[in-house]
Amino acid sequence: MWSGFKCKVGRAPIQPLPRRRRAEHPMGMPAIRTYPKRWTAYEVRALMEASPSHWPRYEAIDGELIVTPAPRLAHQEMLELLRDVIKPYVTRHRLGRVFGAPADLELEKDSIVQPDLFVVPAAISRPREWSDVTTLLLAIEVLSPSTRRYDRETKRRYFHRVRVPEYWTVDLDRRVFERWHPGRVTPQVLDRTLVWHPPAADEALEIDLVGLFAALDA
Repeated sequence: MWSGFKCKVGRAPIQPLPRRRRAEHPMGMPAIRTYPKRWTAYEVRALMEASPSHWPRYEAIDGELIVTPAPRLAHQEMLELLRDVIKPYVTRHRLGRVFGAPADLELEKDSIVQPDLFVVPAAISRPREWSDVTTLLLAIEVLSPSTRRYDRETKRRYFHRVRVPEYWTVDLDRRVFERWHPGRVTPQVLDRTLVWHPPAADEALEIDLVGLFAALDA
């Protein structure tokens, strides 16, 4: 980087190139910063409190700030369909409770995430505050054009590290579910049926993906 340095050739000094100023912008990617910075949970919560509409969504993983714009309508419709399928199953088998963003999950110190949809296991009895949630049974993200890279890479590595047993990413454009498990670097790609059978359940949940995407188009 040029910084106050002049190189002379003969008598004509060569001036350093001007610096470009960079500022933060609310995009579905880590914020652009003017200097290296590690974001703390306290700072991220301050951003969340300053945004009463819950958008943009603020998250931080390993000190890196991720700012997500409001999602597409199809994104929200898919979440409603998934909640309608998953919640009755979770309730019937007493697996825990189903929640969705906005949230404030600090599953690891100074990393805050807000999955689109997630299941808090029954072992965490009736959480009253987000700080009561220390682990998840399932996390789901519906991919958006601005977030797909971070959902598949940054968040996937994070959820694996904190030992979330199931992480699903939903690709609305390809009409597939990508099912990730800890210890695996590639997902199981499903386009017809997804079978989820947590150890505590007496029977599995079988999700008709073809029907789910058809309902999205109806």
